[in-house]
Amino acid sequence: MRPITRNFLVGLLVVAALLLALGAVPSLLASGDPYYLTATPADPPADVTPVNGSTLSERRFPYTFAAIASPEGRSAAYYRGPLGLKGAFTHAPFDEMGAYAEQYPEAVTPTATYVRLENTTYRLTVTQAADSES
Repeated sequence: MRPITRNFLVGLLVVAALLLALGAVPSLLASGDPYYLTATPADPPADVTPVNGSTLSERRFPYTFAAIASPEGRSAAYYRGPLGLKGAFTHAPFDEMGAYAEQYPEAVTPTATYVRLENTTYRLTVTQAADSES
């Protein structure tokens, strides 16, 4: 194998390894108190039309479905990470709330989003709490 070809392949492997590492690192970063998406059964305000939860994808809204399915009514913890770096590489409860505001503005109030699933309407909010799991 010629040296230029070998150097190119080594460089390509290094770049691929760095990209894989960059994808894995954000999930390992955890700093500060965790954020949760909480779901509590509630009646929506009169001017709010809840999102039909049966039309939502569990892959697109994993925090929503985790909070609704949880006996405590909250999703798994999400940590922002140092300097907010993690947010650019991972899915967060904030992303879901932003998607609701963009796609379903009639279901969003300044403090919550309302989703109806299996004849129950849930009030979704992002909360920050001291980590009790540590």
